[in-house]
Amino acid sequence: MKPKVLIFSGYGLNCEEETKYAFELAGAKGEIVHINDFIDGSKKLEGQILAFPGGFSYGDDTGSGNAFASKIKNHLWEKVLKFVEKDNLVIGICNGFQILTNLGLLPALDKKYGVREVALVHNDNARYTVRWVDLKIENNTPWFSGIKNISLPIAHGEGKFYAPPEIMNLLKKKKLISARYCHDEICKLQNLPANPNGSLDDIASITDETGRILGMMPHPERAIFFTQLPHWTYFKKKSAKGRSSYERKPIPKEGHGLQIFKNAINYFKK
Repeated sequence: MKPKVLIFSGYGLNCEEETKYAFELAGAKGEIVHINDFIDGSKKLEGQILAFPGGFSYGDDTGSGNAFASKIKNHLWEKVLKFVEKDNLVIGICNGFQILTNLGLLPALDKKYGVREVALVHNDNARYTVRWVDLKIENNTPWFSGIKNISLPIAHGEGKFYAPPEIMNLLKKKKLISARYCHDEICKLQNLPANPNGSLDDIASITDETGRILGMMPHPERAIFFTQLPHWTYFKKKSAKGRSSYERKPIPKEGHGLQIFKNAINYFKK
């Protein structure tokens, strides 16, 4: 049986279709549900995976992800809490990551869900930034199983990870930092700095202590095909004119991001 994924929508979230497609390509059954349908009970918060996609919920007018998180806290908190306390998976991508931090689902130190402990604030360059980044995976959350390095796109204006020193120390001690920005293949090719927003300690992604709840600023759903990579034509040219049999290999079909969604599906095959 395919794992069921529920993808939140409504009030400015705008990546739900791409997120659903990525999960279904990986082997899940996806359903996009407006938050109001959860609230009025016409849709049940049940399944194996819950996804908070990217976007600009409520126009980021009261801070990215804040208003959407407040709506959940006021109307759905007990149901969401029951969901995360089961052996389920949760992912928040970009605006979804901001929602999870505002809800206190991340990092939820000592499993105290509901307390806001970290924040995603305005980029150091004070601009909405769209580019690709390289990531070094730091812990073995089920979402990143088998992944050591990955390249994904970002698109945000409030992606700088911030936490007070005492929280930062606990994140490191408990190994909840799941990915850091690094200077790898794409940054080198495009002559870009590794850290795109000024995140403390280059943090791009964190988990809760179970590893089942993941928040990340980069968009894996925008990197599910190899031809979405910004330098795929370079590899195509290299493949066509390669001097060795290795270089003449066909370019792959899958992009780096698809493995994250496959990992979530594989979690329920164990």
